[in-house]
Amino acid sequence: MKFFLDSANLEELKKAAEWGIIDGVTTNPSLIAKEGVPMEEQIRKICDIFDGDISAEVVSDTAEEMVEEGRRLASIHSNVVVKVPLVQEGIKAVSRLSKEGIRTNVTLCFSAAQALLAAKAGAYIVSPFIGRVDDLGWPGMDLIRDIVTIYKNYGFQTQVLSASVRGALHVVEAAKAGAHITTLPYKVIEQLFHHPLTEKGLEQFLADYRKAFDLIPA
Repeated sequence: MKFFLDSANLEELKKAAEWGIIDGVTTNPSLIAKEGVPMEEQIRKICDIFDGDISAEVVSDTAEEMVEEGRRLASIHSNVVVKVPLVQEGIKAVSRLSKEGIRTNVTLCFSAAQALLAAKAGAYIVSPFIGRVDDLGWPGMDLIRDIVTIYKNYGFQTQVLSASVRGALHVVEAAKAGAHITTLPYKVIEQLFHHPLTEKGLEQFLADYRKAFDLIPA
């Protein structure tokens, strides 16, 4: 499974890059707006930090405008993946962009039927929002399983990205369900490192070593 960082914050991105485990980045208009920097400018800066897929989302309403905006975003860097909402105009835009060789990430997917439309249009990635589906009282992880099964049945090459991930359990369950990618907020990636037994065990190991050799902790 690939790990993407769901953030447009440069400090978070730089810290995460040091771990050597992040394969790409997803952004959205809300994350970009939070940083107070225009979309294209911020995406350029992110591309300087990570050598991997960088999703940049269109903010247009019509297919024609989405296609034009998508072309501009894709021209920023070869790693840019154009993020497009799963609406009728968005699917029209994805179909056109994919025929031009521009990779797309179809976002705001909440059903397997929608994911099927994205794959038919030639999407590079589809992003089902498992956390928001859970919020509605439906099992978001079943959505991942259904999409993965459908794509395998018909040989679709569209990658399944688990989005709206709320914690470590979501990450593990998405991996078990066969998601190709999960995108994580910085705080969720930090959660993956922690386990009380790891921290307790390390504390004991170091204490025993220092005691045996009369070492004083720095």
